Amino acid sequence: MGHDASPKLAPSILSADFARLGDAVAAIERAGADWVHVDVMDGHFVPNLTFGPKMVDDLRKATSLPLDVHLMIERPEDWVARYAEAGAAYLTIHVEATRDVPGTLRAIRTAGARPGITLNPETPVESVLPHLDEVDLALVMSVHPGFGGQAFIESSLAKVAAVRAALDARRLRADLEVDGGIKLDNAARVVAAGATVIVAGSAIFEDAEGPVRATEKFRMAVRR
Repeated sequence: MGHDASPKLAPSILSADFARLGDAVAAIERAGADWVHVDVMDGHFVPNLTFGPKMVDDLRKATSLPLDVHLMIERPEDWVARYAEAGAAYLTIHVEATRDVPGTLRAIRTAGARPGITLNPETPVESVLPHLDEVDLALVMSVHPGFGGQAFIESSLAKVAAVRAALDARRLRADLEVDGGIKLDNAARVVAAGATVIVAGSAIFEDAEGPVRATEKFRMAVRR
């Protein structure tokens, strides 16, 4: 997909009501979301604990949307096969989390999922550039991973532009995703910087008008 097409919207269920995840996913699917973003956290790599493979398996049964699974975990190489088997369409690993990034990306593809690479806000963008040829998704974190509802880090726009330039220079078709603090008032700038996938969590699930209307508002905001 070229970055001139309409960006995809991947609501993050980190901000949804965990007791009603099936309803939450059904709502965003009805509203026209493209992917479901699933934040997997292990309490070690990031200071929060969330979803395991069974949750991914159950979500896969609850929606026809691709599950965009972001592994914020140490030693992701030990887990990629299980998450792929559970039904992850995309599996994104952190460049900081494994000693063997190329091997882990290959293992994801072998397991039948699409590999992604990401980096924390304090990690230089150069750390992911060598791996862009091996991925279907590059994710720029625009908050410190761990908790939803944080403020967008403005300097991440320069990172998005740098990854966009590297993808374009190599004529790579990987999607460029941005996750963290994205709201209706900054989504268009993120897309202008080169993103093809927008992750939004609290802005979707904590909107006073509900997730369906919030998803529709986001689709309008990024298409202007």
